[in-house]
Amino acid sequence: MTDPTPAENASGLTPELRAANGPFDEAEANPVRPYIDLGGIKILPREGLNLRLEVEEQTKRIVAVGLDYADSTLQVQPFAAPRSTGLWDETREQIRAQVRQQGGRVEQRQGPLGAELLAEVPVVAGAEGASGKRLARFVGVDGPRWFLRGVIGGAATADVEAAAKVEDLFRSIVVVRGGTPMPPRDLIPLRMPATPGTA
Repeated sequence: MTDPTPAENASGLTPELRAANGPFDEAEANPVRPYIDLGGIKILPREGLNLRLEVEEQTKRIVAVGLDYADSTLQVQPFAAPRSTGLWDETREQIRAQVRQQGGRVEQRQGPLGAELLAEVPVVAGAEGASGKRLARFVGVDGPRWFLRGVIGGAATADVEAAAKVEDLFRSIVVVRGGTPMPPRDLIPLRMPATPGTA
């Protein structure tokens, strides 16, 4: 394995590595695989995977896809990105500032998906009355004119085996940017799958 170049370190994965290992652009996806089509992204079903759509109450717009897998959660969001530059470097800085503002701790590290943030976020006391800290891994990959952000929780924040399964799930996602002009950082529209049901 060769040493990463400064460009690789900055954004995480080179375009060549991403194209080979995923997450994939629609043009790179295997057309015969039985993906669950959610509009802006396609998910490859697998044993033990549950899918949730996160809906904004006021607008009824789907704002994220939640995937429960390997005793972990993976929340994903696809965004439009400029052709020339990615969004992950800038987004990491915004996340870091938000976590610190909430009184949490955050550190950057190199993970299997490139640069990522490991955050310890304070949890507000819920109905159980217990409060504490929750670990979350923030991952992101820049693709051609898109950016895919993931938030990993549960076992995959600490357990190596669960982490590998969730990272593989993230890599298998296909982003469908579409040809419609969109401002950078706009959420690529998500929709209900054509055939309802869990994966």
